[in-house]
Amino acid sequence: MTTTYDPATLRADLIRDESLRLKPYRCPAGKLTIGIGRNLDDVGISREEAETLLDHDIAALTADFDRALPWWRGLSEARQRALVNMGINLGLPRLLGFKRMLTALERGEFATAAAEALDSPWAGQVGARAQRIAALLRAG
Repeated sequence: MTTTYDPATLRADLIRDESLRLKPYRCPAGKLTIGIGRNLDDVGISREEAETLLDHDIAALTADFDRALPWWRGLSEARQRALVNMGINLGLPRLLGFKRMLTALERGEFATAAAEALDSPWAGQVGARAQRIAALLRAG
C-alpha cells in the first residue's frame, strides 16, 4: 500500500517544528541555518535559489531608487545598471552617501559622476568593479 502525504500538511508541520527564521542562525548542532531548517553549512543554496534571491534584491532596490532618486529612470540603460550594481554592493543608505556622484548624474555630468565614484574608499575596496562601473557612468 502506497500512501501519499499531503504537501500542505507536511509544510505546516515543518514550519512548526523547524520554525521560520529569516536571518541566519546556528542550530543546536552548530550548523549555520536559515529559513525553515535550511542547513547552509552542508547544503548551501542552489544557483537557481541564488538567482531568485538576486532578482528579489534587484526588484526591492529599484523600487527604493524610484522613491529616493526619481530621476534615475531617465538615465541610459548602462548608467541604470551601474547604479543598481553599486546599490547591490553598498545598499541604498551607503549609495545615497555618494552625494556628489548622484548630483552629477542627475545633472548629466557623467565624467564628473565617474570621477566621484572612483574618488572614494569604496573604489579602493572593490578594485576592477569600480573601474567597470565608472566606465558605464562615463560612457553610458
